[in-house]
Amino acid sequence: MLKVTGSAMPGALRFLPVVVFADAGEAEKEVPAPLNRDDLSLYATPPQTSRYAEPEAGQLEESVATIRKLVEPYAAWCQDTYGRIKPRVQRVVRFGSDTYAYLKDPPKDFYPRAGVIGFTGVLGLFLARGSRVKRLLYPAGLMTLSASLYYPEKAANVAKSTGDSVYDWAVQSYAAVEKMLSPQSKAEEAENKP
Repeated sequence: MLKVTGSAMPGALRFLPVVVFADAGEAEKEVPAPLNRDDLSLYATPPQTSRYAEPEAGQLEESVATIRKLVEPYAAWCQDTYGRIKPRVQRVVRFGSDTYAYLKDPPKDFYPRAGVIGFTGVLGLFLARGSRVKRLLYPAGLMTLSASLYYPEKAANVAKSTGDSVYDWAVQSYAAVEKMLSPQSKAEEAENKP
């Protein structure tokens, strides 16, 4: 028998005598089997018995899903339109910033030349009283004429580049008018022959 006194206990408990009984005889008789790490519950993973179950959709989730399905074509249309408009807007912004930079530090005699060109446009409007075609052609023609007087190199370049396209357009217009008028003239000839 083993007796432990209170000197091993801290605080006020060390003044109380405590008796511990231990039986050393049985430990010698039984030899415990060695324990594996997998047998201890601390190291073993428990079998997975739980499964994830998708929660049922509530009324709010169903309403949001319905709205998303209804709005989806409009959102796709908006994204497509934005994708087409964005480059154009960027071009306009770039043109505006370039124009601002040009007007901030203009070349010599720019403003007097711009004034004369603008005045010829107003003069064209004044001279074109009466007809809508004149109101369109006179100001544009006079402004083009005055601009070509001030900037002859640029006017020559524009004339060269657009001359061929204007000629092609004129030929196509002539062919279209001829095509429109020729069936009528053939029908008139057929009526007069009998």
